[in-house]
Amino acid sequence: MPTSRWLPYLLIAPASVFLAVFFAVPLVQTIVLSFDGGTAGFFGNYQRMLGDLNFNVSLRNTFMLVLTVVPLQMMLAIGMGLMLQKMQRGRDVVLWIWTIPLGVSDLAAGLVWLAILQNTGYLNTFLFHLGVIDGPTAWLNSETPVTLFIAVAVAEIWRSTAVVLVIIVAGLQLIPKEFGEAAEIFGASPWQKLTRVTLPMLKPSLQSALILRTVLAFEVFAAVYAIGGRNIPVLVGEAYVWQRDNQNYSVAAAYAVLIMVISLAATAVYLRLLREKPEARA
Repeated sequence: MPTSRWLPYLLIAPASVFLAVFFAVPLVQTIVLSFDGGTAGFFGNYQRMLGDLNFNVSLRNTFMLVLTVVPLQMMLAIGMGLMLQKMQRGRDVVLWIWTIPLGVSDLAAGLVWLAILQNTGYLNTFLFHLGVIDGPTAWLNSETPVTLFIAVAVAEIWRSTAVVLVIIVAGLQLIPKEFGEAAEIFGASPWQKLTRVTLPMLKPSLQSALILRTVLAFEVFAAVYAIGGRNIPVLVGEAYVWQRDNQNYSVAAAYAVLIMVISLAATAVYLRLLREKPEARA
């Protein structure tokens, strides 16, 4: 009896120790470091962060990427998941192909799209042979911010939509088929079936996918750095610059804490907006 009482705690002990050592301790150290402003005062590092020339630009770029990429990924993942649900044959093969980007790292994905979009890349070569352009065209520099932003957004959508897709497909499989069949019997259109049956019952999966993808989108860096370098500053990129180039770990920690606070705020919003009502669960 005493053993069975402590068994649940013993089972979660390894995971708890792992999280404490590799997450909680570094988190506390980072927060403490961010407030270690020395002679500049308690909030000195945050004042230096706010005074950084690239802070406003990096904040704007990060939010623009999140607001562009995450909704598109959600719509794509839902559409792809519904397509898989309708397929009678080859569904596993198609799902496997669509999830291949999951095995590609952020940096590798950025390098792939850099090879496609750089001056002598595959896109320019293809357009040149079609006669669309007369020579190499620059898509990825500070003089073409729109195409640079689109390139980063496309790379992020290609790389990480599979993460959302896996969660959506798992959620769709939990929806009883009888609900959709009943909606069809009562004359519901495909749009009504989607908005009145599928999406409401998919809410827990949508919540998880939105939280995970939004947090990861705020941490975007490797693909952005590979494609645009310093031409498209983002928050994590500025933290990297302050740590590596400026050798100022305190301001880099302030950037990290800011990203964490923004991610937690976004998570709280999703939990509130997409929470299930008690009567809905009943």
